Amino acid sequence: MITPKNVVAELYSKTTYEYPEEIVRLPVSGSDRIYFRLRSKNISLIGAYNPVVQENRAFLSLTRQFAKNQLPVPKLHGVNESQTAYLLDDLGDVTLFSVIGQERKNKGGWSDSLTQYYQKAIDDLLQFQDMARKGLDLSEAWPRKAFDKQSILWDLNYFKYYFVRLAGIDFDESRLEDDFQRFATFLASAPSSFFMYRDFQSRNIMLHDNQLFYIDYQGGRRGPLQYDLASLLYDAKADIPNQTRRALLEYYIKKATDLSMITEEHFMTWWPSFIFIRIMQAMGAYGYRGFFQQKQHFLLSVPFAIRNLEVLINELGLPRGYPEIHAVFEKIIGNEYLRSFGIPREKLKVTVMSFSYRKGLPADTSGNGGGFVFDCRALPNPGREERFRNMTGNHPDVQQFLNQSPEVAEFYENCKSLVIQSINNYLQRGFTHLLVCFGCTGGQHRSVFMANRLAQFLKTLQGFETELVHRELSATEQVIID
Repeated sequence: MITPKNVVAELYSKTTYEYPEEIVRLPVSGSDRIYFRLRSKNISLIGAYNPVVQENRAFLSLTRQFAKNQLPVPKLHGVNESQTAYLLDDLGDVTLFSVIGQERKNKGGWSDSLTQYYQKAIDDLLQFQDMARKGLDLSEAWPRKAFDKQSILWDLNYFKYYFVRLAGIDFDESRLEDDFQRFATFLASAPSSFFMYRDFQSRNIMLHDNQLFYIDYQGGRRGPLQYDLASLLYDAKADIPNQTRRALLEYYIKKATDLSMITEEHFMTWWPSFIFIRIMQAMGAYGYRGFFQQKQHFLLSVPFAIRNLEVLINELGLPRGYPEIHAVFEKIIGNEYLRSFGIPREKLKVTVMSFSYRKGLPADTSGNGGGFVFDCRALPNPGREERFRNMTGNHPDVQQFLNQSPEVAEFYENCKSLVIQSINNYLQRGFTHLLVCFGCTGGQHRSVFMANRLAQFLKTLQGFETELVHRELSATEQVIID
């Protein structure tokens, strides 16, 4: 079977002439691309798999041109024939965003060293943006070659359908669409003869060997200067202090003016509006990943984005002529439900338990009155075979036996879907406990196997704790899933 893992492993072997001794899938980010860290004795590389070839071509074209112009991007080591996978330098796991978190933890707030990192990022950003004036080839740019009115309307509707509507905010569809048309026309009138990185923010800036490197520019296109700076300075969870933001804005304008890229007056004409469109695009992404795809950790950025929106309106105001956009913003700012995401509270705990029906149903000690009880007795029973009789669902031989059954796979997927649906609902409603029980005749084989498998999957998710208990097994037979 051809899998993304197999594809990048084959490319690694062909490129390095070594077989990877370790292949680790990296945590899912805000895209559908799949990343792996591949290591052999001498070489560690990042393998990317993406079936959207047009997007890959855009990334590869820009990477080659940036590297040729000595811009700090990861080195490209190899691309497969179908252009669905490629290999890059392994720059580690430290991003500017993670450095911000560590500095705040160690020093109790923003530090001068963080400001210096941001000044360096601005210096580099200007070099990226100026590439368009130096003959940057954007013929492979995808999905648009420029941040034109159509691109802007896509972002505005992304915000409307995936954030505003899914968050339950009331609005007048016709009047909002009229505002969007006028707003997009104004934004599209900004000088746009520059390279627009599209997602220039702290999670896409790596720190490696005390140098900043830049990733995830596959959406780059021709566009205005203001958008990328807004992406950097109004990055929601980076939560840059307002005074620092203003100082960094002044730093950027001086540098851009020195490079004869724009005048301060021209830049500031469109600046507030591009902050708004960037915040709206980001909120659309949080809604798509959080509300629609049910990836709850994306919603943790919502309160920070709302705070940015509130500060921006108080300081700069919304340009006149967009009454329905302004009304939607006011409703978002005043929505306590949206502002409550990420407020510390008792964490949801999911207890996954195996048990024997012979000894009765498990008691729910949380006081919530119960949860799921899945009956595994309809599944193939390893206990009927002598070779498995003294084993449990923890044993590899029993696991192999059950994994070979299509009935077991179908049962597991159905159970998992129901549990995930409840977990997402419980997280939104602030519930603190969910009990998930798997029962079989003796509580030894099938129920143990199922409880292990579900608990191991749940442990890979964020936003709640997972506890695994095998009621009928001894203490030495329990499984640690940390």
